Parts: sequence; C-alpha cells; structure tokens
Amino acid sequence: MADKPHMNLAIIGHVDHGKSTLVGRILLETGQFPAHMLEKYKEEAKAKGKESFALAWIFDNLKEERERGVTIDVAHKKFDTDKYYFTIIDAPGHRDFVKNMITGTSQADAAILVVAAPEGVMAQTKEHMFLARTLGVKQMIIAINKMDATKPAYDKNRFEEVKTQVTKLAKSVGYKDDQFQIVPVSAFKGDNTAKDKASIEWWDGPTMLQAIDNFEVPDKPTDLPLRWPIQDVYSIKGVGTVPVGKIETGIMKPGMKIHFKPGVKPGGAIGECKTIEMHHEEISQATPGDNVGVNMRGISKKDIRRGDVGGPVDDPPTVAKSFKAQIMVLNHPSVITKGYTPVFHCYTAQIACRFDEIEKKLDPRTGQVKEENPDFIKTGDAAIVKIVPVRPMVIEPAKRIPQLGRFAIRDMGQTVAAGVCLEVEKAD
Repeated sequence: MADKPHMNLAIIGHVDHGKSTLVGRILLETGQFPAHMLEKYKEEAKAKGKESFALAWIFDNLKEERERGVTIDVAHKKFDTDKYYFTIIDAPGHRDFVKNMITGTSQADAAILVVAAPEGVMAQTKEHMFLARTLGVKQMIIAINKMDATKPAYDKNRFEEVKTQVTKLAKSVGYKDDQFQIVPVSAFKGDNTAKDKASIEWWDGPTMLQAIDNFEVPDKPTDLPLRWPIQDVYSIKGVGTVPVGKIETGIMKPGMKIHFKPGVKPGGAIGECKTIEMHHEEISQATPGDNVGVNMRGISKKDIRRGDVGGPVDDPPTVAKSFKAQIMVLNHPSVITKGYTPVFHCYTAQIACRFDEIEKKLDPRTGQVKEENPDFIKTGDAAIVKIVPVRPMVIEPAKRIPQLGRFAIRDMGQTVAAGVCLEVEKAD
C-alpha cells in the first residue's frame, strides 16, 4: 500500500446505478472483488426484479440504497491499479442527495463523471461538472457509459455527438484540454472498462483503467499548517473518540495536540492524537489526501461534529465572524440582494450564511469592476460580497489555504452560486 502513490477518486454522475456498476465492474475485472459474490448478488437482484443492479451492489451495500436504487451516503472503497492506490469516493448523483455529492467531491484529487450515451448531457451533468471544478478537482475522466444501449448498439456517431456536448461543457466551466479525458464504456457488459475494448472496436484510445492511470498525483501541500476537516465522529467501544476525515494540508503525527474549531462549545476543543488509521491499517503519519480515522485522547464525541476543522494548537483553523468573497452566480431563479441567506457548502461544512453587502459587480470575463454597491446580482454575474455566517464556521483565504477557501452556495434544491474566500474577519 505504502509504496504506491495514493489518490482520492470521486465517481460522480446523474444515473446512480450506472456509476456504481462502473466501479463494480472495474473492481471485479481487476480481481479486487470475488466473482462468486457477484453470483450471489445476481440471484438476490433477480429476486427483487433488479437484475441489472447486481454489479452496482458491490458498491452500494446499504440496504436502503438497494431498495431505492440510488446511492445515499458517500462510500469509500480501496482500489489498486498498477500505478496507484486509490480511495474511491462514490458520490451520490440523485438530486435529493447533492449535499453528500458536494462533501464527497470536495475530498477528491480526480473525478470520473459518468454520462449515459443514450441520454447525453443532462441538467445534473452540468451541475456536477461545475461543482467538481469549483471544488478544486483539476483532472477528470468523462466516461460515456451505456454504449451497449445506443441505437444501434455501440454507435460511434452517438459517441461523437455526446463527446462534443461534454467537451463544450467542460470548457465552459473552465477545464483545459489536458485536464479531461473522454472514454466510451459499457459498464454493464464490460466493454472497454479494464481489459479489452470488446464491441467498441472503433475506439483507439485508452480503456477506463488505462485512463485512470493517466491521472497525475497532485502536489501535497505539506508545507502549509495542518487542516483536517471532519466528515464524521465515532465513539468506538474500547478505543474512544475517533474523528474521520481527509487531511487537506499539512502533516499529522501521533502525539500532536489538535485544536478543533469552531467545535460545539465556544473556543473549540483540544485533543491529543494517539493513533492514525487509514483503511484499517495504522500509519506513522498522515499527509494531504489521506482519508484517516484518528483515535483522539481528551475529547468526547459530543465536543466536535462534521464540519469542524482540526489544526495545530499554534496555528489553529480560522473561525470567521465575516468574510469577503468573490462569487459567480450560476443559476438563481430571480435576483440576489442584501440579506439573502442560503447554505454555503465548504469542504465538509454546510452552514447558512447571510449576504451582508454586495460590494462590487464584476465582468465575469475580465474581472473588471462593472458597478459599485449594486442593488442586486443575478444569474451570470460575478461579484465581490461580504458574507456573515449564521453560526461559527471555519474558512480560510483561498490564497493562503485554497482547500479551505472554496465553496458552493445552494438553495431551493440547486446550486445557485460558487466562489472563493478573499479575506477573513476573525471571530475570536
């Protein structure tokens, strides 16, 4: 495990069992999932009249997910290729669960966006592509799946049509040519997933697995102070309090004192790191990108919660009284004015924040100021705004710690805007 570079890979897309089937297929074909278990799943799926879901169940092992046929929580699985060792984050695509998709994608170094060939680009595809970009995912494979279901099957022309759609979309949100790959697959049948092209014989590019190995490990910001956003907190019998989350910046070692902010009580909580585990194996230190569970001494499960951030006691996370941000309004049904209070999604935190001032309206293309103190902003506008969180939250200026300075803004079941933090007025 330790001799291969590690990366976090998010699987996103509109059709849930399509994505989970793709992951299941790759795990199966690379020998990382026993074939006899798949036979068992096939029988169970057939009994429920969901025969096509068997591969997806390799990944979706929550009962409710099977009943509904959608991925609800963010699942983590280990996955090895010849070159890398990945933590796969299966991020829910169904629109009811976009909150979880944001949390999952914010932890990723790279993403696979699954688009169904028969349907092509859908509204959700646009939202996911934009969110991935906003949340800092700089490399992506766009898997054009269900090539077996085009009419006629494996139709090269249909692939080219969808490829044109997704290329245009990727570029419109700011991806450059060298940041995305487009690959045709049939996850259900196994064409062009891991080993061979099978019925997609006209394709001369990489298989899905080869494309995954084309990803590059991002630089690890180990020179920045430790920032560890919490995804969940467990209380484990005989062990104690175990917060879980991905290290964004810095290094964590056993024996370190960690200050969690904002915490449940004023001033946050301080605990000592006893041991660090990743995928049930103890490790001697955690570096950026590692999804870890840490046995903490001196704090209880009640002291911290999802959305808190751990950092060193001499350079703890910044809690904002207010912050200045540059935002882009993507999709708002009317206008945004002073006093508007949607939910900000930042790393693992989800906190309502109020627009306190709209300071400047900018030209989205050039960044030049178009208007000072406008009354409102609307879809397509970029702006500099002052934001006040309704309850304490950690956010860092993006220039200092970009991983904790990006956010998406959601309201009415959709992503209305996204942005970066420019400066913070500290709370304490």
